Amino acid sequence: MTADDPTTLPGLGAEPATPRRRVTCRMCGRPLRGREARLWGLGDECRAKLAVRSAPRPPARDVEQDTLPGI
Repeated sequence: MTADDPTTLPGLGAEPATPRRRVTCRMCGRPLRGREARLWGLGDECRAKLAVRSAPRPPARDVEQDTLPGI
């Protein structure tokens, strides 16, 4: 079979296979290997860091103020 043969399936000829594009983590730059990590663009460790990270809650303080008129 040759590349011009119509019975040859595309992609099975003598054409060189293109290498997969390297996908890296958006936070740390390490290469991603898992399917889910590639979809998110984040490694497992960096996704865990983002899940934990949140703004601290301010302490609850009672505020002394005058009552509003008419209430």
